[in-house]
Amino acid sequence: MLICPGGLEHGGGIGRQMGYFLQAHGLKGIGPNYRVVDSRGPWFLGASPFCIVLALCYFVGAAFEFLKARVSSKQYLIHANITGRGSTLRKVILLAFARAIGFRYLLHIHDYNYAEEYTRRGVLMRGLIALTFRRAAKVLTLGKRDMETLAQLLGLRRQQMEVLHNAVPDPVPESISKRTAKGSCHILFLGHLSARKGVPELLRALAGPELLACRWHATLAGGGPIAEFRHLADRLGVGDRVDFPGWLDASDVQALCAGADILVLPSHAEGLAMAVLEGLANGLAVITTPVGAHPEVIEPEVSGLLIAPGDVEALSCALIRVIEDKALRERLSTGARRRFLERFNIDSYAVRLSLLHAGILADSRDVWSERSKLA
Repeated sequence: MLICPGGLEHGGGIGRQMGYFLQAHGLKGIGPNYRVVDSRGPWFLGASPFCIVLALCYFVGAAFEFLKARVSSKQYLIHANITGRGSTLRKVILLAFARAIGFRYLLHIHDYNYAEEYTRRGVLMRGLIALTFRRAAKVLTLGKRDMETLAQLLGLRRQQMEVLHNAVPDPVPESISKRTAKGSCHILFLGHLSARKGVPELLRALAGPELLACRWHATLAGGGPIAEFRHLADRLGVGDRVDFPGWLDASDVQALCAGADILVLPSHAEGLAMAVLEGLANGLAVITTPVGAHPEVIEPEVSGLLIAPGDVEALSCALIRVIEDKALRERLSTGARRRFLERFNIDSYAVRLSLLHAGILADSRDVWSERSKLA
């Protein structure tokens, strides 16, 4: 059972990653079978009393799914995707219940700074979080930084932990080969529009006089306070060159990637952004920041450019370099595509995760067999 907040459609990057995994796993046709359980409901439910009650219904429904699975004749493993804030509280309760009725589980952390989430909690909650992690059959992190930090912070055994970088599907090859004939560069941002993602710095960089003299147009795709950022773009004088289409599904994102030249994500904090991987997969020139697991993904000057978070001048210079230097753009495009094929293809991810699940399930069967003999 894959525990996804918001399910596959309304779970943001987690939902998209799990959707990609299930699609690739289905094509392989081997390994365990999977069920998706939504423990929260859509992210846009809000905070009204009615929405809180509805979210609680999803939470209770997830617990009921555990009970139904427990009385079935099948062997189950729970794969719990977890971030900070409410996600942590829900998983602490749900996984304590799951363990009480005899299920094993693994934890998959998608947060951009889970150490901060842990340290801001009270003593009792920190103890419950640490206990939840220590009881997991496996703890998956998005990068080495998170693995090292959480091992020390929560007292986890290194053999209990594993880095599982995000991955994305290989796009249609024809969509990658159409890119070089255009005169104007298409700059693409994918993600929730926010200060953490560096959107204010991106708009200020685009409004600089040197960049305004270049030939480009930009698309900032994602949810968030769109009207606020559209107003900022207008005030900076780039409103006519920047589009804000809002949140898009996977097919619309792929269509945008196919027509873009540059993927820019000037985030202040990330785990491992799906947008960066989608940029690599589509052979875009990627410009991002060395936060989270990004240094494990981007080879500077080979498969992308890394700039310091919050540095508007550095971001502007990087964009100008890639727009004005076609040879650099093509070199980064080739390097991005190569990097994706080597390390971040969803097919390899699906095989690896399925084998991990199968191994834990097999171990669980052995444990239950031994217990039955003792009984």
